[in-house]
Amino acid sequence: MSRIAYVNGQYVPHKSATVHIEDRGYQFADGVYEVITIDNGTLVDEGLHLKRLDRSLDELRIAKPMPDRALRTVIREVIRRNRVQNGIIYIQMTRGVAPRDHAFPKGIETAVVMTSRRAKLASPQALAEGVRVITIPDLRWARCDIKSVSLLPNILGKQRAREAGAYEAWQVDRDGNVTEGTSTNAWIITKDGEVVTRAATNSILNGVTRLGIISLIEQAGLRFVERPFSVAEAKAAKEAFISSATSYVMPVVRIDESPVGNGRPGEFAGRLRDFYSRYAAHGGRDA
Repeated sequence: MSRIAYVNGQYVPHKSATVHIEDRGYQFADGVYEVITIDNGTLVDEGLHLKRLDRSLDELRIAKPMPDRALRTVIREVIRRNRVQNGIIYIQMTRGVAPRDHAFPKGIETAVVMTSRRAKLASPQALAEGVRVITIPDLRWARCDIKSVSLLPNILGKQRAREAGAYEAWQVDRDGNVTEGTSTNAWIITKDGEVVTRAATNSILNGVTRLGIISLIEQAGLRFVERPFSVAEAKAAKEAFISSATSYVMPVVRIDESPVGNGRPGEFAGRLRDFYSRYAAHGGRDA
């Protein structure tokens, strides 16, 4: 069965889905997106994702194209038509189509694209062995809290990680503190049992998976602390991990060339992953 995409009100074959060459998402990266995990037919944290989508639209002053009820209906229809039980749905909204000019055009409609595909959430080998991250300078703009389609620094960072044989790149600010990964949030677990991640300011994206993990930390018998941490502190931590909608909780066992802890996935990250997997299987929580 061929894949189906939703493009501006129509369900079309994925291979022939197109947008106009003057779509502002294409010409200016003037748009936002969300990726929602589908876990055994269940949308994980759908309400939180849609709430963040609304916030991103508001921050960029892009008109919301449809009410949540209609949006949820389209999401489910795209998933149904693609027969996805385990995978993702990708939602993108741009300011729309207009002659190329930097200022906001008047009288245009927000453009909406959705696709869905099957995907394995995480490699069993990566989970069993843990992954390596490298550190790179954070070159992004000052509004990383908006889930914008403007991802060029993230792409360059991810490519550096791949070329270095690493799973992810942790971006580092001018003070030497880790902000986040190119497509993940960054965490450490200290020797005192504190789970540490950077506060959700403009310098990071407030990941939906991040929010879910925060709600589960106390149940896992750990203490949550929201603060910056340096690369040196991360390398000296008991454990480290990354989180995202597609990786859930992924243990980090090496930062650059330095092993974390004993160089193997740690007990606490594994416990958090188990808690989060059960949480996701029940759809997470609403906004």
